[in-house]
Amino acid sequence: MKVGDRVRVNTSVVVYIHPEHRGQAFDIKDSEGEVIAIVKQWNGRPVSANLPILVQFTKKFKVHLKEEELEPIK
Repeated sequence: MKVGDRVRVNTSVVVYIHPEHRGQAFDIKDSEGEVIAIVKQWNGRPVSANLPILVQFTKKFKVHLKEEELEPIK
């Protein structure tokens, strides 16, 4: 998986930060977005992030996810 790939969430992931459902549980399963970053460094130092893949679904909605929660769209 690399920056620019189109992906779909393939497992149930509940978030509370969705702009249209702020503060409420919202499942993003089957949502599609684009990988905009893979977190490997912070301030020039290597990190082992728990949720390393940053996916943007809409202009206002981005989420950090694990690679096993995503599947590429062909």
